[in-house]
Parts: sequence; C-alpha cells; structure tokens
Amino acid sequence: MADHCLPECGVERCLLLLDGPWATLIVRELLVGPRRFNELKTALDGISAHTLTHRLKRFEQHGIVTRTAFAETPPRVVYELTPMGMTLSSVLNAMNAWGVSVADERLAG
Repeated sequence: MADHCLPECGVERCLLLLDGPWATLIVRELLVGPRRFNELKTALDGISAHTLTHRLKRFEQHGIVTRTAFAETPPRVVYELTPMGMTLSSVLNAMNAWGVSVADERLAG
C-alpha cells in the first residue's frame, strides 16, 4: 500500500493494521513472548490455520512480527513481536481495562 493511500487518522491506521478480531488476540498471545504456530493456534480456540497464517504474514509485512525458521528436523518456526509490535502493549492494556469495566449486564444479549 502506497503511503499516500494511508489514512491520516490514527484510529483508522490502527484498524487497518489490526485487521479483524483475531489480530488483537494474536498480539495478546505474542506479548508474553515468542510462540510457535501451534502454540498460537491452541491458545486461540476457534481460529483456523488459514486465518492465523494470513494474519501472521500480514503482521510480518507491516513490521509487527518477525518469523524465524530454524533449520531443524522437524522444522521449527517461531513468531515474535518486533519493537514496534511491542508498542501495542499499551493499546491492549487499555482495551482490557475498558473491557473489564463494562458491566456483565451490558454484554448480555
């Protein structure tokens, strides 16, 4: 995506990078440290392998995540937040604080 097409609004930029609900949950899992694909898939109950792969590739393209492949048998791949990705910690902490402050009755459908 060319720079001139990027939104000026920071919230819109954030939503562009964190495309979809799984994105923030993947970041949440990586905030505790490097994780392997299967560890992420297990921690994110309900995510498809396709969705996880797509989000991780997108994060890698945008400099949020690094992917390290080790030349071992069986192959081992580890995903880790970059320094830029780690800056999302305060965003997720704010989302968590707001989410837990919402009364259960508000969420009951």
